[in-house]
Amino acid sequence: MSKYAIFRHGGKQYRVSEGEYLKLDHFSAEAKSSVEITDVLCVNDGEVKVGAPFVKGAKVVLEVVNEGKDKKVVIYKKRRRKDSKLKRGFRRQFTRVKVVSIAA
Repeated sequence: MSKYAIFRHGGKQYRVSEGEYLKLDHFSAEAKSSVEITDVLCVNDGEVKVGAPFVKGAKVVLEVVNEGKDKKVVIYKKRRRKDSKLKRGFRRQFTRVKVVSIAA
């Protein structure tokens, strides 16, 4: 079993292992800078440690790779027989990160 952690960022939870690349909701950080996340909910490094709500002393170190925009998401609403329709779209901004280390 490989080492993994579950952490919270931006109201969402992510399960990651070391060396993984991940798209997080956009936050301002320079490329090639490191970010420490201490809101770690669970760590598995041979034994499972679950926090209440966070694991004490645990952190996930991320390295910022780049920023960008995802593919366009189209929202289309149509109400039948009402001659009512709505078409909207958006492109989510993200920050791509690499998981450098998991410490418990």
